[in-house]
Amino acid sequence: MALRIAPARLQDLDALVALEDAAFTGDRMSRRALARNMTSPSLGFLVAREGGRLKGHALIAFRKGSGLARLYSLAVQPDEKGRGLGGQLLTAAERLARKRGANRLRLEVRADNKAAIRLYARSGYACFARIDDYYEDGKAALRYEKPLL
Repeated sequence: MALRIAPARLQDLDALVALEDAAFTGDRMSRRALARNMTSPSLGFLVAREGGRLKGHALIAFRKGSGLARLYSLAVQPDEKGRGLGGQLLTAAERLARKRGANRLRLEVRADNKAAIRLYARSGYACFARIDDYYEDGKAALRYEKPLL
C-alpha cells in the first residue's frame, strides 16, 4: 500500500491523539489543540496514511506577511520509524510552506533526539542556536533553519 500525505481531517482526531501519546513523552498537543490546529488558517496540518492507518503528522505555522514558516511538530508512529516516513513528511511540509509563500522553514528539536537531528542535517537544515530549558522537562532545544528554494 502506498503512503498518502494529505491535510488532516476532523475524522483523524482520535488517531492524532493516539499518535501524540505514542510519539511524545511530554509537550504533547491536547485533543482540543489538535482539533483547533486542523481548522486554523495560519497552520498547515498534514497527515500520512497508509492502508487507512495514520502513520504520522507534520504541523506547519505561517505568519501573514512573513517568508518564514515554522515546523511546529513532526511525529511518526514509533513502530514505523526507520522507514523514511519522517523524511517524506518533512518534504511535504517544505512543499506546503513554499506553496504558501515561505522562503525558509525553521524548527526546534530536542537536543537529545539524535534521529531527528540526523534527518534535519541530511535534509539541508543548519543549526544556528541552542535554547536551554526549552521543553517542559527542562531539556534543551536546537534551532534549525533551511532556505526553501
